[in-house]
Formats: sequence, structure tokens, C-alpha cells
Amino acid sequence: MNWIRTRLAHLSPRARLAGSGLVVLALALSGVGIWWDLTPGFLSKPATDKPVGYATVDMLIRVGDTLLHKPGGYLRNDRLPPGVLLDNMPSWELGVLNQMRDMAQALRNDFGRAQSQSQEDKDLAAAQSLLNQPDDRWLFPSTEHEYNKGFNALGRFRTRLVDVNHEDAQFYARADNLAAYLWLVERRLGDLTSRLSASVARVSLDLSLVGAKGGAISTPRQAQRIMKTPSSQVDDVFFEARGSAWALYHFLQAVQVDCHDVLKDKNAEVGLAQIVRDLEESQKPLGGPWVLNGTGFGVFANHSLTLASYLARANAAVINLRELLSRG
Repeated sequence: MNWIRTRLAHLSPRARLAGSGLVVLALALSGVGIWWDLTPGFLSKPATDKPVGYATVDMLIRVGDTLLHKPGGYLRNDRLPPGVLLDNMPSWELGVLNQMRDMAQALRNDFGRAQSQSQEDKDLAAAQSLLNQPDDRWLFPSTEHEYNKGFNALGRFRTRLVDVNHEDAQFYARADNLAAYLWLVERRLGDLTSRLSASVARVSLDLSLVGAKGGAISTPRQAQRIMKTPSSQVDDVFFEARGSAWALYHFLQAVQVDCHDVLKDKNAEVGLAQIVRDLEESQKPLGGPWVLNGTGFGVFANHSLTLASYLARANAAVINLRELLSRG
């Protein structure tokens, strides 16, 4: 301490003022970074007094608005501090974005078309294409600019959907369309669950050809491999999964409204409600500033494995629901 005081005493007033300014700036950036790194809470529930399809399209727009206009805005393409120094929130944004892309794909290819040979809706096609633009572009056109154009296209479709004079804007709430969307959900949750579980080293057997009679793969690989997420990426995978579950929670709430009659006919309302409940539970606060990565049965918690258990349970229910909807 004496050495530090001695060194400070030899500094000029201007140098000490500059040093103090840098300290204040660093503290301010740290405070702003902590604020920006806080994940948003739940959005209000979808409207139930609108035409079929309104709840789903409106929820996609609202989730997108939250992605772009939460504190700090959209951070995945930031090139300046404090945004460029953060990794939890950009990973969360990726999870939300992936679910948005899946929903936009389902709207374009399934919910927005009467049959496989039907013409696609121009606004839904534009929205799906724009939401698949690169997520880290900061020069013109920026990512935010392209995504906003996509949300505007969705807004035009939503406007036509509630206008009785526009019969070309339709949302087909059918069992096969819902099953097709749940197939996307199943793949997404399965991937996240596997990556979360890899926070602890585990032996993974190659199951790619199980049940595929006469199946083959292009490149032979080992029958078993050690799966382990690098320590530096554990929190990134965790927050990506949290963001994905957050967005999916809202989308399935909207699906509950728009596909109510389909679910009731299949006696599947409780099944989807349980999926939504599990996704809601996955958003519980961490209770600490870090993502802990203890061993499975060790002294310390493993947040990744805890989150994986919620998503695995939700995914199992999604598979059951999809199979139920696929039956005649």
C-alpha cells in the first residue's frame, strides 16, 4: 500500500484526474453490463378474443420486439463495450432467435398453407427469410434492420388476418400442422438437452443407425465417444438453452389458444399444459452470479444438468403429443 501511495504522490494532478476518470468509467461500464445481462421476465399472456392464428403471430412479434428492445438492445452484433464484453446475454439471444426461426418456418410452410401444394403467403415467406439473416452483422444492413423488416412483414400478415376482407391471409390450425411444428421443437430441445448434459464428461454411443434397416452413414466413426463441453463454453450453452426455453414457453402458450379445438379433440390439452409448466419451471432464478458446473453427484450444484432435466421432460412430452396428433 505504501508503494502505491508513493507512486500516486509522484503523479501530476492531470494524470491522477485521468486515472480517476478511467476508474469511474470502468465502474460505470460494469454496472451497465450487469444491467444489460439480466434476462427479461415473462410477457403477458396471449389474447384469446382474436381470430385463429392471431395469438401465435402476435406472440412471435412480441418476442422479437423484446429481443431487439430489451435493456441494451440486441447485443450479438455489438463491437463496443460493454456489449462486446458480455457473453451470457448474446447466448440467450441466440436461443430466442433459434426458436423464432423455427416458428417462422412453421408459419410459412405449415400453419399458413392449406395443403403442401398451396401457394405460400408472401409476408410469411419474407419474414422467414429475413429472420434467417446473419445474427452478427453490424454494418449496413445491420441485423436489427433486417429483423425489423421481418417483424413488419409479420405485422402485415397479422393485420390481414383480422381483416374479413382479406381471405388470402389464413392460419390453418390443424393436427398435422401442429405436429409438424412440434417436430421442429423436438429436434431443438433434443439438441439442447444433449449439449447441456455434456457439461459433465460422459460416454456417448453412436445411435445414428439404430432401427434403420440397411441404413448407412457417409463417414464411419467410433462406436463410442467422450462428450464434454469445454469449461469456457458451459455458461454459453446454459444461457442459449434458457433463452430457447423462454421463447418456446411463450410460443406454446399462443399455440394453446390458436389450436385449442385441435388439442381438445385429441384430449391433449393437459399434455401441452404440462410442457408449458416445465418450460416455466426452467426459468427459475439461479440463486447466484455464476453457472455452477459441479459433477453429477458431487458437492456442488450443476446448473446445466438441472436445466437439462426440465428440457428433457418437456421434450419427452412433446414427442408423445406429436405422436398423438399424428394418429388418425
